Amino acid sequence: MKLLALDTSSEGCSAALFVDGEVVEKFEIAPRGHTRLLMPMIRSLLSEHGLKPENLDALAFACGPGSFTGIRIATGVVQGLAWGLDLPVISVSSLETVALGAIEALRVGEGEGVAVAFDARMSELYWGCFRNRSGLPELLGEERVCPPSRVVLVPGVANWAGAGQGWAFRDGMPDDVSGRVSTVDVTLVPRASWVARLAVVKFGQGLAVSAEQAQPVYIRDEVTWKKLPGRE
Repeated sequence: MKLLALDTSSEGCSAALFVDGEVVEKFEIAPRGHTRLLMPMIRSLLSEHGLKPENLDALAFACGPGSFTGIRIATGVVQGLAWGLDLPVISVSSLETVALGAIEALRVGEGEGVAVAFDARMSELYWGCFRNRSGLPELLGEERVCPPSRVVLVPGVANWAGAGQGWAFRDGMPDDVSGRVSTVDVTLVPRASWVARLAVVKFGQGLAVSAEQAQPVYIRDEVTWKKLPGRE
């Protein structure tokens, strides 16, 4: 299988190529450089592996939550390629990608949890709880938006790690959350290589969609994302 994955949902900009089990990636921290960097990354990856766009089997992207502008950039590029090449698209949660990175970077054990937090601005966090299921993140409950004081850990998981830059606001989290999280990595941001690996799994599960259905997910879209109970 040959799959191209993109991520521009944070200050990181990256493109990755999955070719028959191997993943290669171009990654750069460039908060305002996504538009300038993304297409050259794509062209470079394909050229270095002797591929043309029409050789691809599928596309994937981190659909959000994250930077509204960044998410739109990756969405637009993926949709354009998918339309032109008639390729299926796999949408991957940005929170889920960081959970995968944390499982490996923080050596999260089987059945243990990862709480991922991104800065959502406006004194809120994007929040998702995941469990390591055979090396892959399994979403527990729903991904949400809430202030740091309202985050919660899903019951039934004994050991937790924290990941994502939203953990810079740990002091504002409830004691029963911050006190139960033993290890935190605030440096982890979404990466296209993680998007690619998750997308291949989702593709095998039949979760690919058409270009038209490959839509960004904005955390404050109340139809798609749920706020914690009691939030107006």
